[in-house]
Amino acid sequence: MSELTKWAYPLAESLLAESLPRRWRHSQGVAERARTIAPILGEEAELLEAAAVLHDIGYSPDLAKTGFHPLDGARYLRDVAQADERVVNLVAHHSCSWMEAEARGLREELEGEFPRERAHLNDALCYCDMNTTPDGTPTNPVDRINEIAGRYGSDSLIGTFIRRAEPEILASTSRVLERVAAAKRQPM
Repeated sequence: MSELTKWAYPLAESLLAESLPRRWRHSQGVAERARTIAPILGEEAELLEAAAVLHDIGYSPDLAKTGFHPLDGARYLRDVAQADERVVNLVAHHSCSWMEAEARGLREELEGEFPRERAHLNDALCYCDMNTTPDGTPTNPVDRINEIAGRYGSDSLIGTFIRRAEPEILASTSRVLERVAAAKRQPM
């Protein structure tokens, strides 16, 4: 475990485990998915794993300021935790958050404060999040999107956002799977 992940896990646990145990299980599962695709990320694998375990800390009651968890989590990581800038940016932009930010009237704030990371890392974090159930077990993106829409209601802001984001989420996860398949075809 790198210094970055040694720092990230206890921080995420302190913010989620007691107040939001299901969200903590989800975050651990997302980090587990990150470890499974580490071979395609090389030196950036630990960066992704740290962002994966931290991606939902903005749900913590102690951090929720705007009610938009990617922005609240990223601001905390930047302003309080003094986190690695790339981790902060990945948390801010995870799983097509710009679309939800737009629906909330927060897109300019999000993009003004936090630049997007490289596309392959955003794809990777989206893949990990959308292949993990709320309880932290593996799933697939279609079932995950359906679960989110069902949990929040199809007419809710989240339900509308997730359906709007569905094509990009599926494209992101497909790009990751293509990279994984290509890596497996490489000679040893």
